[in-house]
Amino acid sequence: MGCKTFSQEKDLLYFIDKARTNSPLLADYQNQIKISTLDSLLNRATYKTQIGANLNANYAPVINGYGYDTALSNGQAVSALVGFNQRILGKGQINSQAESFKLIKDALIINKKVAVKDLDKSIIAQYITAFGTEKQMVFNDKVTSLLKEEESILKKLTKSSIYKQTDYLIFNATIKQQELKALQLKQQYQNDLALLNYLTGERDTTLVKLKTPDLTIKSDTEQGNIFLKQYETDSLKIKNADKLIDNNYKPSISLLGDAGYNSSFIYQGYKNFGFSVGVGVNVPIYDGNQRSLQHQKNSMALATNESYTQNFKRQYQQQLLLLNQKFNQSTETNKMLQSQLVVAEALIEANKKLLLSGDAQITEYIIALNNLISIQDAIAQNSVNNLQTINEINYWKSNE
Repeated sequence: MGCKTFSQEKDLLYFIDKARTNSPLLADYQNQIKISTLDSLLNRATYKTQIGANLNANYAPVINGYGYDTALSNGQAVSALVGFNQRILGKGQINSQAESFKLIKDALIINKKVAVKDLDKSIIAQYITAFGTEKQMVFNDKVTSLLKEEESILKKLTKSSIYKQTDYLIFNATIKQQELKALQLKQQYQNDLALLNYLTGERDTTLVKLKTPDLTIKSDTEQGNIFLKQYETDSLKIKNADKLIDNNYKPSISLLGDAGYNSSFIYQGYKNFGFSVGVGVNVPIYDGNQRSLQHQKNSMALATNESYTQNFKRQYQQQLLLLNQKFNQSTETNKMLQSQLVVAEALIEANKKLLLSGDAQITEYIIALNNLISIQDAIAQNSVNNLQTINEINYWKSNE
């Protein structure tokens, strides 16, 4: 199977876009972010004056001297009132509550960005794997076609007794082995591509050609690293929780009032329209030292978060050192493999000329061919390793 059998060509960006569009996790985070905004608005609404209407009517008859004591029941009563309740909050309390909702939203935004990075990383990794298999498949298809062309030449030379029948059979067996390898690579590519579509969320079985992934190492963003921001946000949430605890121990004031009709009809019921106003004050005095204990819990949580932050920074640097080392190693290996490839290709070309003249040693030619295939496979695998390392480096360094 050659490149001509590919139905179309797709690039890495196509699969990344499809994966992001089809991801239920990203959609979930996006909805959670919208919900956090609504929660903030709902909280702000509680600061505003709360107004409600209330209508009550009751009648307690006294029949033949039996019934509720009218001194208690008033016999009958009607109330139709509109009441209001206004909480009085200090600016510090309002700001702390607003900050808590902001931090919740910030954490969700960060989590979504990390989810995008995780998704992109998995798609890129599988794309690289499939791309590497495709390159090996294409090369081995070319080798198979070349061997078949040379097989027809060798067959004629064998009939002319220039080569032995055993030479022809050895060469023919090599072709069969190469055809099997080409078939296995084709099947592997189909499986790699199917897994890529599975991760992307697409139901597609067509065999497509993958464009060379344009991957380069991106600039370092340690100071604004998205993983580090997770710890920073957690720290801010703990500090804000301390403020919320302190706010709960501040005196709270509420203005109360109502207006309307409220009457028992005992005396001049038509005059019982009026209003009332009041003030509610709540002053915390003692709660068994809960405030101090809650602050101690937050202090320990803050210390734990700081420990994780410092550990992440250490591992972050070590991780990048190891990945850069792997990248340099694969670059060095590629240079050596390319130099070996030049020699292997020259040897194949020399053997091809000797084959046409009838002077080639078939076993030596096959050994040279297998050596070329091994070098090409090593180059393809090294290229995959190099791209995977770049993908891993960018995962940690870049916030994109």
